[in-house]
Amino acid sequence: MLNPRLFFWQRKMVWQANKSSIQVMGILNITPDSFSDGGRFQGSEAALRHVEQMLAEGADIVDVGGESTRPGSEQVPVQAELERVVPIIAAIRERFDTVVSVDTSKPEVMLAAVEAGAGLVNDVCALREPGALEICARMSVPICLMHMQGQPRTMQRAPHYEDIVGDISCFFSERIVACEQAGIARDRLILDPGFGFGKTLQHNVNLLSRLDEFSVFGLPILVGVSRKSMIGALLGGRPVDGRLHGSVAAGVIAAMKGANILRVHDVGATVDAVKLMNAVMNEEQRG
Repeated sequence: MLNPRLFFWQRKMVWQANKSSIQVMGILNITPDSFSDGGRFQGSEAALRHVEQMLAEGADIVDVGGESTRPGSEQVPVQAELERVVPIIAAIRERFDTVVSVDTSKPEVMLAAVEAGAGLVNDVCALREPGALEICARMSVPICLMHMQGQPRTMQRAPHYEDIVGDISCFFSERIVACEQAGIARDRLILDPGFGFGKTLQHNVNLLSRLDEFSVFGLPILVGVSRKSMIGALLGGRPVDGRLHGSVAAGVIAAMKGANILRVHDVGATVDAVKLMNAVMNEEQRG
């Protein structure tokens, strides 16, 4: 049985020693309204088949979410989210030997998901919801803190930054302190700058070009750009189902700029691209 804390401690050591080591997190949305694959994996068998496929393609982590956070999305009641994600997480852990992440901001869901076998909490609100810090302090699993300006319902209404990397860095510093004061060890934390969450196209491009500046925190960086609107916009208005190549390219750029975990829909294509990138970067290190 995988020990999720040990898994991430070992991966962190690898990341520090070898900057080309990238983990791929496959997305499993148990939602009717996610922007890319809403409704496709709500049934348990369909969800488990998708997990099996992602693991066969090389996914290191499976990220399970029961609430859409696309722009304009509505909040899901706690009980509904619990009913969506907890049985699937338990089923994945029973059938597969993999780390499961729960994508949620609700402390009740965090607790139930970890009890069901989740080994990572992935929170778009960075533990700012009431009770989230306290619940996570009682656990031992890693936690991903994501930056978001505003809330999903309103985040794309004229987002503004003085300096996007500087502003997000200040946010990360504040959340790290809040976590440590609540009793959450710093080495349990992962940082996600939140592409598309309260950011314009120019913000996203600037953020990607300067991603390596977040290395100052000495923590793993997670990036999720897969199939997002920034990809479509940069490709001249490409629809969601036409963003595969752009998503893979953006993921490789993020990895070369210091991302340690890529959260993606298209696992196989991303894993292939990362293998090629790793081969070249490892050769450069030997040279």
